[in-house]
Formats: sequence, structure tokens, C-alpha cells
Amino acid sequence: MDTYFFTCGDLPDVVIDAKGLLIAPGFIDVQINGAFGVDFSQWHGEEKMRKGIDNVARGLLKYGCTSFIPTLISSEIEIYHKVLPLLKSRKGNKTNGAEILGAHVEGPFIMPSKCGAHEESYLRVASGGFSDFVKVYGLNEGKDQIVKIVTVAPEVEGVLDSVEDLVQTGVTVSLGHSSATVAQAESAVEKGARFITHLFNAMQQFHHRDPGIIGLLGTTRIPRPYYGIICDGIHVHPNSIKMAYDSHPKGAVLVTDAMAAMGLPPGDYALGDIPVRKINDERVEVIENGRLAGSVITIDACVRNFKKFTGCSIVEAVEAATLHPAELLGIQNIKGTLNIGADADLVFLDDDLKIMKCFIAGEEVDI
Repeated sequence: MDTYFFTCGDLPDVVIDAKGLLIAPGFIDVQINGAFGVDFSQWHGEEKMRKGIDNVARGLLKYGCTSFIPTLISSEIEIYHKVLPLLKSRKGNKTNGAEILGAHVEGPFIMPSKCGAHEESYLRVASGGFSDFVKVYGLNEGKDQIVKIVTVAPEVEGVLDSVEDLVQTGVTVSLGHSSATVAQAESAVEKGARFITHLFNAMQQFHHRDPGIIGLLGTTRIPRPYYGIICDGIHVHPNSIKMAYDSHPKGAVLVTDAMAAMGLPPGDYALGDIPVRKINDERVEVIENGRLAGSVITIDACVRNFKKFTGCSIVEAVEAATLHPAELLGIQNIKGTLNIGADADLVFLDDDLKIMKCFIAGEEVDI
């Protein structure tokens, strides 16, 4: 199989022999808290933050991740105001590394009872409505909007009434860290919410009389949202992943929810201000209480696990890390596809879906 890079539409400028490897779009991770010792929610000065962001962007390429959305967990307001300006959308290339698609802010408008590894003292209500979101994140409208995804609990005061305004500002609203009933979740979707943050984790568990946010996968009266899923076999049992896939295969979006210890040896680290311990290459816990604290899985491993856990086709596994996140963000014409006119972000995969080559903006990178 040959790969062709065109610039004029007639003859290829470059012909690459892929030697029978599978060619797919570069992977997209819409929820990643950090990696390689960098935590996007920890402020260490502008220069160090910029270097850390660059290191993560370059490091992710070896896992086939060519686009990502850095994620901040619940933090003090000043952290958002300092860090978010550094996470503006930035084109990916061989020098910069993976493309930054903007920021994902996970909290602080979430439920204390479902805060997981978030510091409870940072959580807030939106008693002032949409203006509270503007105050906390410094939101602005239009193509310069830095915040691309916001995770909220719809039952928190003022949140449900703010969903439409958030959507109009260009933000994808995601439901998570929530005890919402299915009725509250459906109301949020009706107002414009389109995503579920790490399905099954930090939310009301499924009950046959009120399935909560999880029940959105079975709704028939409104469009079913996309759902993020951490496919490490720890955050979600493989059987549960299979059930979600069977319910809504076109909605699956693989996320790592990786934290700073991803790519590093076992030891003590931090998730925001929370001390955590990397037990092994599969599990990270809050030191104080043993709660799961993000993951250390890579996006290519998520793809392999998804195929293994669900029995889906190679195409479906790849689309869960390419086309589906691109559709979620409304960028499917340039990301998550091999169509003419799309960005030349590519991965070459062997039969086991392991990364053999990675290209970003048409240039091959060392992996």
C-alpha cells in the first residue's frame, strides 16, 4: 500500500511505501490532565508551563496522538486565568508536536458527592448563572474561544440555566461528576449538552428506575450524546465498555484522562493539588483515600483495548479515537478523516494496532 501526499491535485509530491500497514487519521484525545511529569492544573510560572505544554505535545506523538485538549480539573480561579491563555489552539507540526485544540475545564461546577480526585474546597455553584462561568474561566465568544469543553453537573445550582449560553459561546457542554437523575440529564441535552465525561465514573450508578446520566445511552426522544470512556480496564470493567458500545457505538469517544505520571515510573505525584501515587502502569490513586485519580494509559492502548473489550472492527476502534471526537468538536472536515482537504495527520498501524509511523502536518516524526 502506498501513501501519497498531494499539493497540486494532480501528481503526488511524495510516495511512501506503507508495506501493508494500516493507514489511519491521527488520534485525538479530548481529556488529558497531563503527562511526562506535567500537570496542566499546577502553576509553576509561565516559562515552565510553556515548556511543559510543549513537552507533552511532542511526547504524545509517539502514541499516535496528533491532536489533544489539555484538561484542567477543579482549581482556584487564578489558575484558570493563568493557565488557559497558554492553551490557545495551536497548529501541530514536527516542531510544536501534537495540535492543541483548546482547553477542557473539568469543574469546578460539579457535585461534591461525585468530585472524585478533585479538591472539594474548589467546587462552586453558579448562583449568578452564566456570568459565573465567565468570571471563573474568562470566557470569550467566537473562534478565539480557548475553552472548548466544560464538564458540569446539571443539578448544581445555576448550571442547567447556563447550558444554552455556554453552547452559544462555542463551548461543548459535557455532563459529569454528577448525581443527576435521567430527567435532569435529558434536560441538559435538550438545552445543548453533547458529551458525557468518562462514562460510568463519578456519576450516579445505573438503576433500572432512574438510570441517571448513563441512561442517556438508551434515550429515544432526544439525540443521544457522545460519551467519553477510559478504556484501561480499571476505570470501567470491559463488560461495561461492551454494554456502552452495544448501546451507542457511534457515540464512543476514547479518552485517556491521563495525569502527570503517564510516561513516568511508579511513584508519588500530584493531580492539581491532590497528592497521588502511581501504583503501576495501570493504576493511580489518591494517597489519602485510595480513590482512582486519573489514568496513565495512552490513547493507542485505549484503541487496542476497545477492540479487545468490545469485539468491534478495526475501523470502529480507530473511529472512536479519530472521527467521533472530531464530530464532537465539529471539526470532522479537517480532523479524524483521510478525506481530501483534511490535515495530513496520519498514523501507520500494524495488525495489532501498534504505532509504526506517525505523521503530523505531512511530516514524519521520530517515535
